[in-house]
Amino acid sequence: MFNIVLVSPEMPANVGNIIRLSANTGCNLHLVRPFLFHLDDKHLKRAGLDYHEYANIKIHNTLEEALNTIGTDRNRCFAISTKGKKHLSDINFQKGDVFIFGRESAGLKDYEWSIIGIDQAVRIPMKANSRSLNISNAVAITVYEAWRQIGYTDSL
Repeated sequence: MFNIVLVSPEMPANVGNIIRLSANTGCNLHLVRPFLFHLDDKHLKRAGLDYHEYANIKIHNTLEEALNTIGTDRNRCFAISTKGKKHLSDINFQKGDVFIFGRESAGLKDYEWSIIGIDQAVRIPMKANSRSLNISNAVAITVYEAWRQIGYTDSL
């Protein structure tokens, strides 16, 4: 399926929701340190319910380490960001693609953009005066759009 990469996530409830999404869609979830919470946080566990055991979760020390572990061609890595010029619907997604999400409060840092490349930034359409979406909502929108494009492979 797809790979979701969360760079330095800050909100345990958001990560819990994304764990549940990963388990339900078959996506691999890659968490890049540092976190602003502990992985045994009660809010993370509550949001993820009992889906932790069904999700494929890997922990990495850096974004570069995560991308090297995944091993996907960097042209198939997409940073979902308000900086993107292309919309999700402009991309022809493929199985194995990588979706990278920055910090809830500040997005990706310049050195992380240098790893990904700003040309790999993709945006979710929003009204003109909107700042951003909640990260767990953005992950869900991205995964389901990509999954729709490949015909909901391996779904019920």
